[in-house]
Amino acid sequence: MNRSAALDVGREDLLSWARQEQGADLPPRTADAVLTLLALRGADRRSGLPEPTPPLVAEVLRDDLPAVADLAPAELDAIPAVVGALADRVRAAGRLNGKRRDRLVAAAEDLLPAVREACADPWNLTWHRWYAALLRADGVDTGDPGAVRERLAALDALPHASRPFPPPPLQRTDLARRTFEVRAALTERLLDAFARDVDHPSPPGPLLPAATRDALSSGDPEQALAEELDHVADALLDRWTAEGLSAALDGPYARLAPGPETMPHLALADALLDQHLDYTGDSSVPLPPPPALPEPGELLGLLHAAPLPAALATGAADDDELRPLAERCGFPGHADPVWVSGTPEEVVELAADILALAAEHSASAEGAPAPDEFVDAVHVLYACYDRGCTPDSVARRAADAAGWPMTWELEYSPVPVPPAAPGPYTTPSTGVLAELLRVPAVSERERAELDQHAQALAFTVDRLSRTGCVFRAGDAFGLTPLGAAALRHVLHAGHVAAPDQEEVLAWDAATLVAAAQPWPPAATVPALARWAAARGGDPGWREVLASVPADDDGFLDRLDEAGIPSAVLRAARHEPAAGAPARAILRRRGEDAPDDGAQPHGTD
Repeated sequence: MNRSAALDVGREDLLSWARQEQGADLPPRTADAVLTLLALRGADRRSGLPEPTPPLVAEVLRDDLPAVADLAPAELDAIPAVVGALADRVRAAGRLNGKRRDRLVAAAEDLLPAVREACADPWNLTWHRWYAALLRADGVDTGDPGAVRERLAALDALPHASRPFPPPPLQRTDLARRTFEVRAALTERLLDAFARDVDHPSPPGPLLPAATRDALSSGDPEQALAEELDHVADALLDRWTAEGLSAALDGPYARLAPGPETMPHLALADALLDQHLDYTGDSSVPLPPPPALPEPGELLGLLHAAPLPAALATGAADDDELRPLAERCGFPGHADPVWVSGTPEEVVELAADILALAAEHSASAEGAPAPDEFVDAVHVLYACYDRGCTPDSVARRAADAAGWPMTWELEYSPVPVPPAAPGPYTTPSTGVLAELLRVPAVSERERAELDQHAQALAFTVDRLSRTGCVFRAGDAFGLTPLGAAALRHVLHAGHVAAPDQEEVLAWDAATLVAAAQPWPPAATVPALARWAAARGGDPGWREVLASVPADDDGFLDRLDEAGIPSAVLRAARHEPAAGAPARAILRRRGEDAPDDGAQPHGTD
């Protein structure tokens, strides 16, 4: 079978015509990308070339080109010239008038700044585009497959810590997802083009190579066609990025460009995003920062110390339940070098994969409780992070599930962590439950009712605790520092706002106050104190005070708990913005702070 991947878009015709008729040497890659993408968008090809229209040109330049092509600045700058030459060539064939030609050129020129910006946007990066840019920056001839493969081999041989990583804020998961999305969209366009070739052939002939049509006569036409379209997609991406890149990244250097199938935590990321949207309606609403994250050098030791990761990595997982988990995590395989000496980013990613698989399989484990949102592993993990990664109470959550009245303050109040040895969960005594739930008394019947819910939740928590990301000590449970790091990584993969403490410190006062209003007090109080201290104490408190709504009693309580100095409050009590909240907090502290602007007795 002839497996040529060439598409009949008339590139050589356009380049030759522009050279002879206009004395213009158009960049071949720019011309190829523009012509091919127009054709795949369904442009009319009766003139032998894909005929541009302003809407098609806008879609190709704004949406398609930045996703599939790594063009040098000069190649990008030539886009209006390519569109103009194409318009002139189609006009010479009698298929375009002068006014439409001028509109096309104007549209391309107007779009050029946006195209440059989109091509520079890190969120448009795929593995192909990123590696092509790296190779080009290193002086590699991206048109030479041998040179491309040689450089990839050198990158693959580097210690993990020395390999290039995607530019912040991108993670490897972002490039994996974007690559999958772009490849799927390109394949869909090729399939549409194949259907047009078969059902509505263009007078100049088929767009796709003969091998795609020959596939229909094979023993398995569906599989054969899919293989041929994959071959064409690889060839196109290589022509627009670096020759031989697709085969290299799909083959010997696949470790350099992992796909979504090697990242189990992406499914957990989607589920956590759904949870966050259910609660907030907006992925940009920030969750509270964890109180502490492990130092980079601590991560590998924390992962090694956890029973499930150790079993998966060392082969002790040789049973029907754990062997599939080990394989999905990359043991043996791409996860082995990460286990030995992975970078902090890779270790967190591996911890996230193991946590995601444990969450996925917790509901199907032997002895698992009946499906219920309350004991669902994803819900448990999100709730742990949502409370600022502070410890929670199994019994308190069980009371919530049983429909006991639960105030917001009680739900998020701190839970002491006892020095309890691991063991089966026991619901606290009636006296301890009454204290824990802040009720006068709890009967044995009520304790038995709570025990059903508590045992179900404890089962899920204990399954997750094998990952080293979750702990349970007696009735208390929550995320470990490793768990906070892993879950924050997963939330970022789902594009949920999950800042750390450094990011929170970089906010302005208004952003901090708006973000912290729904946070639990255990997260808000230290965040306010750290933020003010980072800005010199009193000056920082004054900024916070000026951003607080005077009628938000709960937030005023938290300012009071955070220790805002009374001197700051007294100095601000007559200011337009900060005066009302300052006076309210002073009154809470027993000071005379009238609203009419009069000077209180005994103060300056």
